[in-house]
Amino acid sequence: MHWVHGTGVMRLDRPRLIGIINLTPDSFSDGGRLKSLDDARRAIDQVIAEGADVVDIGAESTRPGATPVAVEEELRRVVPVIAAAVKAHPGVPVSVDTVKARVAREALAVGASIVNDVSAMRLDPEMVQTVAGSNAAVVLMHSRGDVAYMASYSYADYGEDVMADVLGELGTQLDTAIAAGVSRERIAVDPGIGFAKRGAQSLAVLRGLERLAALGCPVLVGVSRKRFIGEITLAASPADRLAGTIGANVAALERGARLFRVHDVKPNREALDVAWAIRGGA
Repeated sequence: MHWVHGTGVMRLDRPRLIGIINLTPDSFSDGGRLKSLDDARRAIDQVIAEGADVVDIGAESTRPGATPVAVEEELRRVVPVIAAAVKAHPGVPVSVDTVKARVAREALAVGASIVNDVSAMRLDPEMVQTVAGSNAAVVLMHSRGDVAYMASYSYADYGEDVMADVLGELGTQLDTAIAAGVSRERIAVDPGIGFAKRGAQSLAVLRGLERLAALGCPVLVGVSRKRFIGEITLAASPADRLAGTIGANVAALERGARLFRVHDVKPNREALDVAWAIRGGA
């Protein structure tokens, strides 16, 4: 399997890591850590040196109760950093984490090659045409509600088969994207672990990842430092959830995930490479 993006083709012949660069002051785990363009540049250099295959840059928090960010402010935060990342690391694909079509367009204009939309293009009616009119890849993530509520439990109402509901809702967005002209080889799907899902529901979705992989698109998981890990390990601080994150990512690899969005690149890189070698690389 491979994933076509705006600057090339990524072969999914091994686990691929997506390094998180948060430019928000209020993200659940590392908000406010990067206070300047130089801070962001150093963070990007670090995640790439540690083995990230993609850099994912976002400027709007989706933590429970987060305040939506105005378009102009999001652009001010994210566009210079994306431009700097592309200039410094031209061989590394850059992803823009946004639900806004204008932000996606301006990010693509300065060299981003992937749009990571945590609403699966639900929240901005212009997003699907923005992606379809470009050569960018897109990540369609399952969620419910807007950015202020999608990581809460406000919409965590599912039937007995949680994955069936996720597949139905995400499948609708996938069909919409393809109908608009986004080729399937440019689409990755993300089940949205922790988004409108309680801990038990996130676990149920992770157990059923093979069903998501059956859609024929690369599967991305974002379990890094998530709340459900803290519930299991009793690690109250997101920064103390690294071991649980690695465990969840290795389990997801066994169930068909090939893209992993993480805060801590080096330890996840090593763990996933070892797991991949043990399973024979198939």
